[in-house]
Amino acid sequence: MSAATKLDIEHVAVHDDPRQWSSARKTATLLIVSSASLITTIAAGIYNPSIVQIEHDLHATASQISWTLSLFVLIQGVVPLLWSVLSELKGRKIVYIVSILLFVGGSIGAALSPSIGLLIGMRCVQAAGSSAVLAIGAATLADIYDSHERGSKMGLYYSAPLLGPSIGPILGGGLTQGFDWRACFWFLVIFGGVNLASFMFLFKDTFRRERSLAYQRVLKRNLEENQRSEAQSHASSKNTDEKTPSTDVSAAEAADPQSSAPEFKDIKLSLKDADPVMPMFRVLRYLNNPVILTASGFIYGFSYSILYTSARVLAAQYGYDALHTGLVLLAFGAGSVAGSILGGKWSDMTLARVQRKSGGQRFPEMRLQSTFFGMLFLPPSIIAYGWVVHENVHIAAPVVFLFLCGLFSV
Repeated sequence: MSAATKLDIEHVAVHDDPRQWSSARKTATLLIVSSASLITTIAAGIYNPSIVQIEHDLHATASQISWTLSLFVLIQGVVPLLWSVLSELKGRKIVYIVSILLFVGGSIGAALSPSIGLLIGMRCVQAAGSSAVLAIGAATLADIYDSHERGSKMGLYYSAPLLGPSIGPILGGGLTQGFDWRACFWFLVIFGGVNLASFMFLFKDTFRRERSLAYQRVLKRNLEENQRSEAQSHASSKNTDEKTPSTDVSAAEAADPQSSAPEFKDIKLSLKDADPVMPMFRVLRYLNNPVILTASGFIYGFSYSILYTSARVLAAQYGYDALHTGLVLLAFGAGSVAGSILGGKWSDMTLARVQRKSGGQRFPEMRLQSTFFGMLFLPPSIIAYGWVVHENVHIAAPVVFLFLCGLFSV
């Protein structure tokens, strides 16, 4: 194995390499993960159309209702650090299964909640369970697709969770009008159960520990310790009896770390071998990364806040019921899906074009050039949406600008 290959952790030789799987298996994996990613975003907004009913039924205030969304988003942003570490130690499949089980449990608790306090708590459990899918879903796709084709695949993958915030209100509106607000959470129980079954019986783990940073750190440490031990044993044997060849270790063997590799086939990784903190510092020490993360955070928060506030505005100013509110909010989801699919392809095309201009050299920041259109048109679209709803303009105008907000934000 060449030195260049050793440094490229993504292409370390592994058994049953996911990158070599058939297109059918890769597509099936993409569909399973994309379907499960809907859990995250549907759960966030499925009950938005039933806010008024929840307030009345549980005697809750508007502030308490907002906590059910705020804490949900907050926990979704923090807990993925834990899921990501576990997936690098135990594999993707077990994390998917455990997290979705947690989500289903939280959904059952939310459906049975007799008070707003318990509902808030169960929403936190839901958030913890649902956060794993988006956290390691992209990692799963990176396991099976090379970097040059990830833009298009990520665009298809993210189209599902981006549609979720708009599908959720439609489902929630229909379920609330047909039954009550608790039916929204029972739907999530069923949907979570279906996804749980797909991971248990149809999903094949894409994780290969040889491509894990934690495994490579432990392997390197063990090899270095083994070399030191062999060198000390060699020196001791020579000092004791230089005429005894059976105890001699050749210098070539001691110098070649790969010669000791078979001794470490049964390396066991634990939480102490994972280091979630230092990689974060390595990411944040480059100025461009905090800038991108901050912008992404604002856009992510915007997608939730605009749907929540729109639900209230449509009910208060336009007099819409739960179902009609959900139908209007579908415009934002449609724009998000269009932006994700078209944006993914545009990102790959931009990367190829810029790479050709740079003489074949490629670096990740090249993809940023594909975001300029969104940067130009997203702020005016948001301002225009705010103005038309403030002036109570015909509903067609908010629908158009909701679509544009979703399109350019992605």
